[in-house]
Amino acid sequence: MNQAEVSKLVSQLRTKVNPRLRKFRSPGGPEARLDKLRKTVTALVKHERLELNYPRADESRMYAERLISDAIRYGDCHKETMEMADYWLVEKQLVHKLFKVLVPRYSNYTTAYTRLLRAPTIYPETRLKAILELRGNPYPSLLPEMQTNRNLIHNVLLDEARKAYRAEKYAEIAAKIDAAEKKPSEADRI
Repeated sequence: MNQAEVSKLVSQLRTKVNPRLRKFRSPGGPEARLDKLRKTVTALVKHERLELNYPRADESRMYAERLISDAIRYGDCHKETMEMADYWLVEKQLVHKLFKVLVPRYSNYTTAYTRLLRAPTIYPETRLKAILELRGNPYPSLLPEMQTNRNLIHNVLLDEARKAYRAEKYAEIAAKIDAAEKKPSEADRI
């Protein structure tokens, strides 16, 4: 099998996947750890934006990316993809949302399907918080869009006032330079 055939078999993930899994404190053992991750992936598909601890958000992001990537790649007729969706989505009605809503949304994406942002922590809390969201969700963006703000009326008026002020100041400076050049030349003539 050559490299081109191997790349067809491996899912094309668009995020970094850590080769070593994180060690979460879980009194129930590995089963409880996977159960927490399954609930997190299910909540992400259901609500499309979560606020949680950073390590769990980063870990569950890998599984959500893989789930969406395989759903796009193979579709709902592929047995292994359906088994994986059935395993990772605790609420079974979300399997339909995965294939009918998320797959059409992300079929033409060239970037990652999820976004992980660090959230501020409140003082007594020392654990890192994060916001994990699916891109293209219906909620308002957490990142400010600077490009759309340039066309607001007060920004346009301020820009035009700034240009007029600069033009006026440049004209004053040019007049002073012209006056300074004329004075020495008149003194030389006398």
